[in-house]
Amino acid sequence: MNYSGNIRKMRTKLINGEANYWLPLYDVLEQNHLVPMNELIGQNISIQFEHAIHCVVTGKKIKKVYGNGMSYDAFQNSAQAVPSIINPELSRIHEGIALRDEAWEIAHHLKPHFVYLSKTAGIKVGVTRNLQIPTRWIDQGAVEALIIAETPYRQAAGLIEVALKAHVADKTAWQKMLKGELIEESLLDKRSELLQYIPEDLQQFVLHDESLNTIQFPVLANPKTVKSMKLDKVPLFDKKLVGIKGQYLIFDDNTVINVRSHEGYRITFEI
Repeated sequence: MNYSGNIRKMRTKLINGEANYWLPLYDVLEQNHLVPMNELIGQNISIQFEHAIHCVVTGKKIKKVYGNGMSYDAFQNSAQAVPSIINPELSRIHEGIALRDEAWEIAHHLKPHFVYLSKTAGIKVGVTRNLQIPTRWIDQGAVEALIIAETPYRQAAGLIEVALKAHVADKTAWQKMLKGELIEESLLDKRSELLQYIPEDLQQFVLHDESLNTIQFPVLANPKTVKSMKLDKVPLFDKKLVGIKGQYLIFDDNTVINVRSHEGYRITFEI
């Protein structure tokens, strides 16, 4: 069976504690396929890059992507690339000040946000909207996650993250995550250790009794080494899919492909 279209980030759902994945393929800006990926684990799949990339915001054909599948203009101007996405402490929409698009920022950043700890390989701190749980954790390959604060708007969550990342990582060690190299430290113990570093004016948002969340991923075998593959350099391949974790497809020869970094790429996908 063949599918053709422009890649988007895999959609996810937690079902009975396991991450389930679907790969959307678009005809430029209109979705035309949604491929159930968990069903393909253990099978050979073929992916061919059609040497075309379309901006996920405007649909125009581009040679290079910025951010996640955007043209340079979209990356510079679109609400989907507003600086407060990467640095939530920059958001000021709760003050009535929009960085780019008032309506979009009200809809996405003037909403309850969670600060959480997650275990991908080591422990990291992160921020996400309440509606992005557990999607955010699945996207980063977290096997455990623990909410430690809830704020009414994005900037407050970002300020808590800034205070904590002086004491804990805020990035995922993606190669260790894919290899399944986990530290033994408890997220509950880490929460107890870190709460003292949250500034006094933000302590009102701390949650002390949230339970630990666990996630299993559909992985038959973790890669012993990790070789990242880009479609620009390997435009055609046929390999056995042995797992999915985070937004990565894992193959039986230890190669992985980051779906998120290929958003907008047009491919032919054959099962």
